Amino acid sequence: MSNKMKKIVVPSLLLSSTVLLAACSGGDKKASDSGKGESNYSYVYSTDINSLDYTFSSRSSNSDHFANFIDGLLENDEYGNLKPALAKSWEVSDDGLTYTYHLRKGVKWVDSEGNDYAEVKAQDWVTALKHAVDVKSETLYVVQDSIKGLDDYVKGVTKDFSTVGVKAVDDYTLQYTLTRPESFWNSKLTYGIMCPVNEEFLKSKGKDFGQPTPDSILYNSAYILTNNTAKSVIEYKKNESYWDKKHVYIDHVKLTYFDGSNPDSLFKEFDQGNYTNARVYPNSGGYKDVEAKYGDAINFSQPNGSTFNMTFNFDRKAYSATSKKTDAEKDSTHKAIMNKNFRLALEFALNKEEYIAQNVGKTGAAKGIRNMLIPSQFVTVDGKDYGEVVQEKLAKLDPDTFSDVKLADSQEGWFNADKAKSLFEKAKSELQAQGVQFPIHLDLPQDEKSEVLVNQAKSLKHSIESTLGKDNVVIDIQLLNEDKYFAATYQATTAADKDYDISTASGWGPDYLDPSTYLDIYNSRSGAQLDNLGLQPSETAKDNPSAQVVNELKLAEYDALLDKAAKFTSVEDVNKRYDAYADAEAWLSANALQIPIQAGGAVPSVSKIVPFTKEFSWCGMAATNASYKFKGMKLQDKAVTTKQYQKALKNWEEKRLETAENTK
Repeated sequence: MSNKMKKIVVPSLLLSSTVLLAACSGGDKKASDSGKGESNYSYVYSTDINSLDYTFSSRSSNSDHFANFIDGLLENDEYGNLKPALAKSWEVSDDGLTYTYHLRKGVKWVDSEGNDYAEVKAQDWVTALKHAVDVKSETLYVVQDSIKGLDDYVKGVTKDFSTVGVKAVDDYTLQYTLTRPESFWNSKLTYGIMCPVNEEFLKSKGKDFGQPTPDSILYNSAYILTNNTAKSVIEYKKNESYWDKKHVYIDHVKLTYFDGSNPDSLFKEFDQGNYTNARVYPNSGGYKDVEAKYGDAINFSQPNGSTFNMTFNFDRKAYSATSKKTDAEKDSTHKAIMNKNFRLALEFALNKEEYIAQNVGKTGAAKGIRNMLIPSQFVTVDGKDYGEVVQEKLAKLDPDTFSDVKLADSQEGWFNADKAKSLFEKAKSELQAQGVQFPIHLDLPQDEKSEVLVNQAKSLKHSIESTLGKDNVVIDIQLLNEDKYFAATYQATTAADKDYDISTASGWGPDYLDPSTYLDIYNSRSGAQLDNLGLQPSETAKDNPSAQVVNELKLAEYDALLDKAAKFTSVEDVNKRYDAYADAEAWLSANALQIPIQAGGAVPSVSKIVPFTKEFSWCGMAATNASYKFKGMKLQDKAVTTKQYQKALKNWEEKRLETAENTK
């Protein structure tokens, strides 16, 4: 299966969470605005678009934008429920294997100038899926094992695409046949790979299809890209031919490049009326101005489905960014990272609240804490939050170590200095028997221009070193320019290119509404984030250099737990499925292959966006981490006050529960 690229990178977290807050909160610039902001949105972005091929790219820095340009069969409402988009209705066969979608008639493809090109028809989805295979899509893993015959076609077992379970029954009827029932199948339809492509246009563009220029794609959604200038500006205009334009309230979107070097400038631009919303930084020198002018309008967004973590490189090959001078130092670090007690000692030594406080201030820092890979309330198991079930299972695995661990979001669930020291002493004894020399030096790369991220790295260093002792562990922060930092982390294309011992440039958001969307990323056969662990998936490597390390980490145990859970496919067995996945998550937590630190969102902002008017979802292109989707979003003249936001939040939570019950 294709290896998924990292959808989320920590530097963009600083901004995407900001727009998310605005999308979930709302804001103001004081009353001098003459109304021009009511239909024009202006803010910043931090990572350039590098692909508009929505069937190919999984990076949020791309999907944040093309989510506004392309509609699929279904979309989410503001409460997270799926509703018709280009499919006006659908049916599911009794065996749960065949989904038939009836398309809206008269939906237009338009070009970058807004000119009509063609009507959207069922064959466009067939074309799109074949194209995704042809270009070796980063997102094939979402559906490769789901759609009948697709895995065989991808692997070359058959060269006949007509054997794949996607069929245009007629111009307005589309049918998918699955390999097995999936209760969460429809949630996959909000992802880019499941959106249509016009075949004639695709052929006319050839290899230029999906390049980061406005004329490289057709548009069938709310907006058209009009300007994409690297490290400068991105602009959209409203698509006047859009089938649902009555629900598009913003006419023009302008995003200006921001490198993170002057966070206070965001608020200054907002205050001057140049930005619709702004992330604010309680630790900055300029925050007193924010409090003075907007003290009653600073709101924290809700934590979302994205989880940001600290990853270990278990098989490091690259050493361009390092403080190590000898092979003995490298070997000692490798052996330490391979030691489970050493990893757990780091987890218990990490003060997540202090780490997050470098970004959002002490007052709201706990809101963003995440204690496991999956949000604790992502699904329920027989009426219990998923996190509660995982916590019970984790405690049973090793009561002495884990009985006090709390896995619910927004609390310091792991930090325990005494337990960290105890685990470290066990690790040290085990490692000294292997000839390991102390202190262990861990290289942690960071973008030198990002003040917040550098401060977070310093916080992590202080937390671990002060708890375990500098004579035992030293965190060597490697300050790099943006290009070198990205090359060492986010944009490193292979496991061998990952240039770190530990990294915080790692995160994940869900693609569909099932625990497997998170937990499969560390499956040793095809895991989409194995490369962040310095490992190669066994399915893509004939002579896997990671095999010995994978065996030592006992990932086969994890794979077996995933396989057990995946066997529960019927709607009737959904609680058994989730419970089995909770076993896998408990194993992942107990072995500390990665250390969850924080959720996306949960950051303070001021904004003019009416609270909870945009689409909401855990996953897909409208996911709450995909913070730039503007359909449905409404603006107001004045900053959303805390009172207004809290009232809107209460109403939204009540309505969300009500609508969820009604859709069961």
